[in-house]
Amino acid sequence: MSQTRILALVGSLRAASINRRLAEAAVQTAPEGVEVTIYEGLGDVPFYNEDIDVEGSVPAAAAALREAVAQADGLLLFVPEYNGSIPAALKNAIDWASRPYGAGSTKGKPAAVVSASISQNAAKWAHGDTVKVLSVAGASVVESAHLHFGVIGQRFAEAHPRDDAEALTELAGVVHELVEAVRQSVDA
Repeated sequence: MSQTRILALVGSLRAASINRRLAEAAVQTAPEGVEVTIYEGLGDVPFYNEDIDVEGSVPAAAAALREAVAQADGLLLFVPEYNGSIPAALKNAIDWASRPYGAGSTKGKPAAVVSASISQNAAKWAHGDTVKVLSVAGASVVESAHLHFGVIGQRFAEAHPRDDAEALTELAGVVHELVEAVRQSVDA
């Protein structure tokens, strides 16, 4: 495999969100031969609706998301916790990418989940819900590539996660585990 392509989906649509910053830090941890790209445009994807998911007339933003997921070798999701669960934008992205049922672009795709929140719980409820949704959507969730960040409002208040050596090391570990899962799936 020449270049491994990892697509990062960020559940927070806020430009300056810490989950977004964690994704930016993960991009810089990619080793040679691995490209981590943050998907732009989740906020443009309409809510999933079977009435508009019709071959030949799928909304452009949804079609672009499906194509990006299909072209990626693996998925890396960054999940904040909204009201104790997965953000709607991220759930919607998984819904679109998982269709058509049983043949969507998430099928068999190695995926890892990084969760982060201001609470000490570290978005573990949202993390668990995301793992469940990915699994039902047919993705191959890489258990060894999970990561949780708690009290991020304090930890990253003064500095970007890319300036936190421990966070970079942990994110690099997640990227490494995900890439290994991708390579194993290709070799299988």
